[in-house]
Amino acid sequence: MDADIVLYDSVTANRSGRDSDEALYKIGQQVRSLEDIVNDGTYPHAAIGTLMIPKGSIGYVKSIGEFLQVIRVYEVHFLGGEPVEIVGCREHELEAMEEYIDPVDEEREIMEAHRKRMREQYPKK
Repeated sequence: MDADIVLYDSVTANRSGRDSDEALYKIGQQVRSLEDIVNDGTYPHAAIGTLMIPKGSIGYVKSIGEFLQVIRVYEVHFLGGEPVEIVGCREHELEAMEEYIDPVDEEREIMEAHRKRMREQYPKK
């Protein structure tokens, strides 16, 4: 390990207080990394300090979990990432690239619009 590499300690940093009850991002939502993500030792196949995902990379939230029951970790799939594509990220490391649309609500709206068109096109006699 290079002694000059400065790692961000996301566990003991001031941002590591208990996360809010509701997740900021949702599964399937497109996000962008706000900072370089380097190996903090949790990825065993690369040296500590190795750049995992460069700042500005685009990915999708794959799952949401917790570390120590207080720290929310988003499993993000960064397409084409090197040396890995899937990494764990904290909320402060990400920003949303799109407004989240619940697929169930979206489907409900589509069905309601369809039913309305059908009632207008084929009124009951």
